Amino acid sequence: QVQLGESGGGLGQAGGSLRLSCTVSGRTFGNYVIGWFRQAPGKEREFVAAIVWSSGRADYADSVKGRFTISRDNAKNTVYLQMNSLKPEDTAVYYCAARYGGRSAYTREYKYWGQGTQVTVSS
Repeated sequence: QVQLGESGGGLGQAGGSLRLSCTVSGRTFGNYVIGWFRQAPGKEREFVAAIVWSSGRADYADSVKGRFTISRDNAKNTVYLQMNSLKPEDTAVYYCAARYGGRSAYTREYKYWGQGTQVTVSS
């Protein structure tokens, strides 16, 4: 079992920055991937970024590439999502999720989920 907890959401301004954190605990071993997803009101949950814990290799959705950076701190068992150049369309509940195996952008392939943190970007 893996537990995930997000923090760092809140209100940001267009063009500004926010940093989200995802603390990972429980039975973490082997090759697992931590992903960030988001869900805006009335929309489906969508992939934002993912990182392979062991290698640090990262993937990004086209909508955030060049603006968001995913990273991990092994000592703190924490994954970060640094969000720069925020846009109002980044407004959503952001979730971190975990899966064992290779990288994936599909929500259905992630078994463990956090509760989510709200990010609101004002124009």
